[in-house]
Parts: sequence; structure tokens; C-alpha cells
Amino acid sequence: MAEHRRRRWRRTTYRKPWLSGRRSSLRVAAGLTLAGAATAGALDTPALADPEPTLAEVEERVDALHHEAAQATEAFNAATETAEEAEAELAELSDRAARRTAELNDARNALGAHASASYRAGGMPAGLALALSSDPDEFLRRADVLNRTGDRQSQRVREIGDKLRELEQLRDEADERAEEYAEATEEADRQRLVVEERLAEAEELLATRTEEERARVLAEESDEVAPVRAARDEPRAAEAAETAPAPTARAATAVGFATAQLGKPYGWGATGPDAFDCSGLTQAAWGAAGVSLPRTSYAQAGAGVRVSRSELAPGDLVFYYADNSHVALYIGNGQIVHAARSGTPVRLADVDSMPFNGATRPA
Repeated sequence: MAEHRRRRWRRTTYRKPWLSGRRSSLRVAAGLTLAGAATAGALDTPALADPEPTLAEVEERVDALHHEAAQATEAFNAATETAEEAEAELAELSDRAARRTAELNDARNALGAHASASYRAGGMPAGLALALSSDPDEFLRRADVLNRTGDRQSQRVREIGDKLRELEQLRDEADERAEEYAEATEEADRQRLVVEERLAEAEELLATRTEEERARVLAEESDEVAPVRAARDEPRAAEAAETAPAPTARAATAVGFATAQLGKPYGWGATGPDAFDCSGLTQAAWGAAGVSLPRTSYAQAGAGVRVSRSELAPGDLVFYYADNSHVALYIGNGQIVHAARSGTPVRLADVDSMPFNGATRPA
């Protein structure tokens, strides 16, 4: 509004060119006086600060930020996994291309010896000359020559053509994997920034509260009280294991591994042994039992056999939120072990402490 008034004042001034210099000076002086008075008044009037958010509002916002960070963490994990797979495939393709190149060179060297003998005997067959050409594209464009060669070297010439085609295919696949690797790496970096931004905003909000209020927002589960929490959780974990034995030896191993991590810090993108994120913990737990799970909670939701809420048994994976952005390990007696979020350790929780979205039983 102030900017609008300034623009209108300027238009009014330019519409009155007949004002005398003295009158203009008086108008300017008056304007300066009024502006000074307005400034003084503004200085005397205390500015209205935004009301401080209530503890409930802080808790709600911190929960939302941590959930968004968890979503970005799983997206980061997926992109990182894709990049690693593409990098491994690229290395394998490079090795295959190197072997095929060596085989091609060996075949061409063998033909070269035959070509020299043929040349000395009175000329080089067309197929041999083409096979030994330094231009692979020319060789492939004129490959029909191979079908017209009737000498005993024609099969070797055709083999060179096949090796050239395979080498070109390997190089095309390598280019695709390199592009996939670059895109996945870029996506991982983008998700990393999202995680860092959400966690930083959550920390800024928590920094405005007292230590007691921070503990309440984080459900009294900060890293500083992790040993206390772990000591309190261990008897509950043992009780849950006794009341609901695992259905298989592998499930029992997974439960034992997960409960042994109680009190360790959350670390986004971490798979242990010193810190875990949610899917990193479940992957490591079942990995200890000899079962390979996908890296992300999204992919883990598709691993194993689906089970209902009433069918849960120790070792089952429990997924939360509509997008399966959080995963925990069920240990029985209505309890889960999970790496919850930044600022909290691996801990026990009630199976219904978050919006339940499904469960699976790894094979």
C-alpha cells in the first residue's frame, strides 16, 4: 500500500508542472517533515511480533518435518542403490568390452598373417581386406562382402564382424548405464539436500524450546538418554520374545539382532553397525539371518508374504503411512523395534504408535 501511495504521489507531482519553485520547495519540506514525524512515530510504536508457536504446534511441525525427511531418506536410499547398481554394471560392461576388444585384436592379427601370405601369393581377398580395415563402421556397412567370399578364411572374417557388432552393443549399453548412474547420483544429491533442510528446520524449532519441552516433543528419546532408554527397553524386548516366540530360526535371529541395537543412534542413510535408518535396521536384521532384503522401505514392502495386522509374528516387517515411508520389525506382544527419526535412538514402540499400512513376512 505504501508503494502504491508513493507511485500515485509521483504521478500527481508530474501533472502539476506549473507549480513555482518556491511552492515545490515548500511541498518538499512539508513532505520531509511529515516523513520525519511518521518515522518518529514508527520508532515509538513497538513492532508486533509473530506469536510464539505453542508446544503442540512445534510438536506437530517437527513430526511433519521428520516425516518429510524420512520420505526423502528412502528416496535417497533408492537413488543411491540405483547409482551403485549402475556403477557395478558399468564396470562389468567395461570388462566385457575389454575382453571382446582383445579377442577382436587376436582374430585380426591371425587374419593379418594370412593376408600377408595371400598378398605375397598374388593378392588379398576382398573379405580379408575389409576385415582388416581400420574403419569398423565401413566393415559393418559392407558386411555383405562376407557372404561372397568363398575362401576358407570367410568364417573368421564373419566372426570379426560378429565381435565388432557385440562390441558396439556393449558400448551402447555402457553409455546407457553411465547416463543412469549420473541421473541417480544427481537425484541422490537432491534428496540429500531435502533431508538436510527438513532436519535443520526441525532443529531450529526445537532450539526455541526448553530442554524439558524438547524431551517431550521427542518423546524423551534424545540421544543423550539412549542408554537409559535401552536399559528400560531390554526387559520389555525379552518379555515380548518370551510371550511370542518367533515362528522360525531366521525370524528369531532377526529379532535378536534388532533388539541388540537398542539405544544406537538414528542416522539417515545408515545401515550399521554404529547407526541405522529405518530400512537400514530391518535390512541388517534380516541380513544377519541370511535373508537379503531390498534397501528401501518401499521395496521391502514388496518382499515376502503379506500378513494382516492380526497375523503378526516376531520378525515380520511392519510398514507405516500410506506411502510405506517407515518400516519397523515386529518382536511380539504388540511391540516393534525401529530406528524412528533423527535425534532419537533405536527403540521399542507400540505397533500402533504410527499409522499402520501393512506388514510382510520375509522368507
